[in-house]
Amino acid sequence: MTDRHPLDLPELRPLWSAVHDRLSTGRPVSRVRSGPLDQAGREALADLLGLDRLPAVEPTIPLAVLDGAVLDACGRPLRDVAAAILGPIHDRAAERGHQTGRRDALWGWLAGHEVVMAQPVLLEWVGHLRANGLVDGSPDRTRGLLTAALTVLAALPAGGEPLPVLAARLLDGDSHALDDGTRLSSLVLRALAVLYGTDVPDGAEGRRALWSRAGVADDELSATVLAVGLRPGGEGPVAMISRICAGAGHPVSLTLAQLRSPGEFTGPAGVVHITENPSVLALALRRFGRHCPPLVCTSGWPNTAVIHLLRRLAEDGASLQYHGDFDGEGIRIAAHVLARTGALPWRLTSDDYRAAAPRVPAGPDPGRLTPAPWDRTLTDSMAELRTAVVEEVVADILLEDLADHRPRID
Repeated sequence: MTDRHPLDLPELRPLWSAVHDRLSTGRPVSRVRSGPLDQAGREALADLLGLDRLPAVEPTIPLAVLDGAVLDACGRPLRDVAAAILGPIHDRAAERGHQTGRRDALWGWLAGHEVVMAQPVLLEWVGHLRANGLVDGSPDRTRGLLTAALTVLAALPAGGEPLPVLAARLLDGDSHALDDGTRLSSLVLRALAVLYGTDVPDGAEGRRALWSRAGVADDELSATVLAVGLRPGGEGPVAMISRICAGAGHPVSLTLAQLRSPGEFTGPAGVVHITENPSVLALALRRFGRHCPPLVCTSGWPNTAVIHLLRRLAEDGASLQYHGDFDGEGIRIAAHVLARTGALPWRLTSDDYRAAAPRVPAGPDPGRLTPAPWDRTLTDSMAELRTAVVEEVVADILLEDLADHRPRID
């Protein structure tokens, strides 16, 4: 058992508590206020300080005076005595600064993560999280949780897996990691709501719908992709159907189920263009017919079938080029497609927008704008002109580009 310090008197405990608390602030201290002291405490303090009268019930004592009195009484400075009686003296100011630095580093890491940088609309997600504080109590635990969320976001849209299967594949075999109500599930769903421009769902049905939109447990038959001019190699059913439709000047609609089991299939080499709107695809088909170059349509936000086909085409050597609407939603869709498939932007620069905007002098407002990763000046131009330019407005320019890629057909 450790001997008590000779100055560790019960009647002086209020004094030592006040001294310990003030020294632990980490800020300069010139005086300390103690108390309230009872009669015995006032007498003990008067003895310690060598006073000829009793101090006040709540005295304010110059720290230098108290330090000198303690040094005379036991040969040790005041800080050592307070630490011996009540434990180590911490520097709360330094600790707060350290914690603030760690939190700032955490949010800086999240804002600069490649998943967020690829789709800058997710900075809104980052801002919401930062405004609401650490997700899991400490910077380290929060970073671990956010790392898991980013791992999931990077894998979406999924290939139609059930949620437990997706969780097990991505998160160390934990099939329950994304169960409804978990912190991780809430983090990912909030990010998806920001990405798709919807409200965060407050019911189980809405949450299932948002997961489905991100390709989790997609219906293999209802998820389809529309294309024209695809002439893949191989004798599998998908390759044959695509070639027959292209040769007849017809579009082909492929289901996710077909794309998952295409049989022998080798995507066409060269450029494959991508549009956001089916009307542009229809115009291309009307103009080029059976001579239409390869063109895939996302039909707005791409579902799992669209992403599956585009990734397969890229893996087989195709160079993907994407065009979409010049409005807030169109920019977010474009960022999503480029990030998920490796496609390059097609006539989607600030100069392209400024050249097209005069075609719709009274055009609709572009709505909520978020940065375009491929051209940092694009949304600045859109914010200046406040005019949305949909693909149909520049369809003639897009068709001229496509004309240079018409296949040679006997």
